[in-house]
Amino acid sequence: MTISCWSGTWLTAPGSATVWLRVNSGAPRSRAGCTDPTEHVQFWVGSPATTEGWVREGDSVQLFCRGDGSPSPEYTFYRLQDKQEDVLKINLEGNLTLERVQRGQSGIYGCRVEDYDAEEDAELSQTLELRVAYLDPLELSNGEELALPLGGSLATNCSVKGLPTPTLRWTKDSIPLGDGPTLSLSSVTFDSAGSYTCEASMPTVPLLSRNRILRLLVEGSPELRPEETLPKAEGSWTEGDEVRLVCSARGYPEPKLKWSQAGGHPAEPAPGGQGWVSSSLTLKVTSALSQDGVSCEASNPHGNARHVFHFGPVAPQTSQAGVAVMAVAISVGLLLLVVAAFYCMRRKGRPGCCRQGEKGAPPSGDPELSHSGSQRPEQTGLLMGGASGGARRGSGGFRDEC
Repeated sequence: MTISCWSGTWLTAPGSATVWLRVNSGAPRSRAGCTDPTEHVQFWVGSPATTEGWVREGDSVQLFCRGDGSPSPEYTFYRLQDKQEDVLKINLEGNLTLERVQRGQSGIYGCRVEDYDAEEDAELSQTLELRVAYLDPLELSNGEELALPLGGSLATNCSVKGLPTPTLRWTKDSIPLGDGPTLSLSSVTFDSAGSYTCEASMPTVPLLSRNRILRLLVEGSPELRPEETLPKAEGSWTEGDEVRLVCSARGYPEPKLKWSQAGGHPAEPAPGGQGWVSSSLTLKVTSALSQDGVSCEASNPHGNARHVFHFGPVAPQTSQAGVAVMAVAISVGLLLLVVAAFYCMRRKGRPGCCRQGEKGAPPSGDPELSHSGSQRPEQTGLLMGGASGGARRGSGGFRDEC
């Protein structure tokens, strides 16, 4: 029985194997069924790759080759160099992996399907261009650190080598300053100091980028920023009030802060950055400080700056002391009154007891008797002595029975 299948013939004999005979072919090949010769071949670069066909240097790249014939034929991968084929790999899977590809591996790569059943005019080979994108480290014309005097100017360049051609941009604190390789600054201030970043990127290869940082230092005498202390709500300070003074400064080299009074804290970076350092001092307000004030001085090799904190009028603490003295006096007076009243009650005297007698002779009457009917000796003595004493003292004298 003979079965015709495309350009070959199956020959089957009783008790023998099936043999495929290829027309215009040398050696026969054994096949397990009817073949479908290859008519078209596809060859492409797998991920990672861009739409423009670029791959990043250092990535592992896969090349895929597929023919539409059946069964799957052999695939030969090669690279064209000086119009010569440099065979890289032959397999049945149709895959070629280039590990950690380098820029020198850019070029023309080809894949050929080894299908002997294909028509003679069938395109069994395809080629593509592998383009390896690379970006070298950036170079700064003035190095990574540069010092300028206060009010000076700057022009520095950033250069880079890469493929495809990279774009350059300068930024400071993530704020764009301009596109291109040159950074220009004029009349620099302390606010100009900081980190400037040169960024290189490739729009066609999004994940390929580099940057380099330039640190700019602005030299000059210190700039001082005191936190003024305002008077209290009632308009003045009181002797002994506690106050906290804060003094901040910036400059390069970093300034040192010094207080005219002891107890100041060492300088440390101030909140908000921008080169500021601050120191604080906590003290009690006195009349002497009100007159002289408290000074803060910042200094570095380029100069110094000074500020004096004034407190205005300082009220003494006499009002509080007077209230305390008055309270003590009132308490003592009340205590004496209580003692006097108690003494009079103990005397059990007449209503006129403990009152000063009238001017002149004593009133007539019987002397006061005790509970037993007899006169109290001391009171009798007082009456007798009072009568005789009144004559001796003459007119104008006073008697006090108590």
